[in-house]
Amino acid sequence: SSTSAAIRYIYQNHGLAGLWHGTSAGILKTVPKYCTAIVVKDYMESYLATINDDRNDGHILSKTNHLQRSAIKSATAGVAGAVLTNPLDVIRNEMFKTNLGLMETIKKLHREMGSSFMTRGLGKNMVAVSIPVGCTIFFTDTLIEMTK
Repeated sequence: SSTSAAIRYIYQNHGLAGLWHGTSAGILKTVPKYCTAIVVKDYMESYLATINDDRNDGHILSKTNHLQRSAIKSATAGVAGAVLTNPLDVIRNEMFKTNLGLMETIKKLHREMGSSFMTRGLGKNMVAVSIPVGCTIFFTDTLIEMTK
């Protein structure tokens, strides 16, 4: 009942468009976050392979130790995704707080905080974003490896 009451309230006060408020910012933050994470994951895979080629002593990064390699590249990708897309998370959250549109929110943030708005909440975002993104990449790698 509380969900239906919230939907009813939004529709009555903001119309049909109100039900989609924040969608543009949500897409603008989610797509780059995962694209960034995948690019970094692929880079780390190449980098770790280079380290492995330089070391033939069975070190921790050997090709047979898939879990450790996957953990390293997944964690790095998750953190990169969180840091590089933090400004988009700030914009989206501010849109919900202020009920402003995308461009109005960006202008407001820049007017009030300058470019420092881009780092607002970065510490919390690192935890809230990097863990799920990193885990998604890690578990996907693990499942792929298990099917080989």
